[in-house]
Amino acid sequence: MTGHVEGADRPPRSVVVVGASHAAVQLADRLRLGGYTGSLTLVGDETHPPYHRPPLSKAWLKGEAMPDQLVLRAAEHYSDNEIEMLLGTTVQRVERDGDGVALHLQRSDRSVETRTFDRLVLATGARARRLDIPGSDHPDVLVLRTLDHARRLAGRVGTGPVVVVGGGFVGLEVAATLRGLGVAVTVVEAGPHLMGRAVGAGTAEFLLAAHREMGVDVILETKPVEIALDGDRIRAVRLDDGREIAAATVLVGVGAEPRTELAEQLGLVCDRGIVVDERCVTSDGRILAIGDCTVQETVEGARIRLESVDNATEQADVAAASLLGRAAPVRPAPWFWSDQGSWKLQMAGRIDGHTDVVVLTDPSKPRRRVALYFEDDRLLAAECVNAPADFVALRSALLRGYRPSRELFSDPTVPLKKLLGVVRSA
Repeated sequence: MTGHVEGADRPPRSVVVVGASHAAVQLADRLRLGGYTGSLTLVGDETHPPYHRPPLSKAWLKGEAMPDQLVLRAAEHYSDNEIEMLLGTTVQRVERDGDGVALHLQRSDRSVETRTFDRLVLATGARARRLDIPGSDHPDVLVLRTLDHARRLAGRVGTGPVVVVGGGFVGLEVAATLRGLGVAVTVVEAGPHLMGRAVGAGTAEFLLAAHREMGVDVILETKPVEIALDGDRIRAVRLDDGREIAAATVLVGVGAEPRTELAEQLGLVCDRGIVVDERCVTSDGRILAIGDCTVQETVEGARIRLESVDNATEQADVAAASLLGRAAPVRPAPWFWSDQGSWKLQMAGRIDGHTDVVVLTDPSKPRRRVALYFEDDRLLAAECVNAPADFVALRSALLRGYRPSRELFSDPTVPLKKLLGVVRSA
């Protein structure tokens, strides 16, 4: 991988971003704010204007959010900033054209055209993984990745019990939301813990108890083997231990697959995603990629995937600096959140490589839990459940590069805000 962006010594005449979600919109805004005056085009295959996706598993299902409340920017924002939006448009093929690229486009009305651009940014996102078992092609076996998916799921809320396959963030958010609406919900997870390797085992156990307290039936270390039908309707989900779980709807939440087809057409290095360096530059030194479609190569040579709004925002800022030929902003510790009913999980940093864990609890606040992860006695990451003030203090410390030792947290009666304030002033 290269840290140099070819052509960065001259401003691009035109930039096209394939993708029209959070990362793409953030990049377009940062380019304009950074003084870029060339042509700027966003290509999106959905017909909806770019929208916030996190509410789809929560507020949207509860009927608390309307489509116009989800939009990332008002329509006039794009015209005022001369951002061309090609929505309902699919990139059928991409190829190099001199120093630029040629995109072969197909619109929703089936019309086709080819357009050339000076610089290309891939923000193609990811698609939801599907099950490959008998019955999994039934129309009521759903995924949740887009607004259209969310509309379909919302339309099924009153039809009967729901089985969620996969105990990841999206599946648990949906399960909690549906339970709040009075729907019978069962979560089936193949692994021994909820949320896989994304959180520590202790936090996973804590939230498992929370979901069961809500009335969600959670089954671990079990896989579905068939979607059993009764005529043209789903009757149940058959598990590998022989049980059948009654269902009218099945939501599949078993992760996502980065959309790398265009990158592969261009011969870019892909490894479970489009590989980019610290400047969001791909293996050819000229094309950039941002968001959920990427795998980031660290300075240590490891390749990691981060799927979050925070990562989309940070990568967009870095890519804008790269295109403008400026120093990339230092990327802080990643952070993420997940609202699961009345339980709010917030995380900062990455727990990979931790050597020790300290758990802070308060008997007077049984719904609060803070897990601190240390590497060689220095704070590496934190997971906070229903502890927003603690999360703000911990995230602030990690963003500033402070990695206090375990000893600092030896007195659980001292608020973290006060403790970390001492570190910042040191």
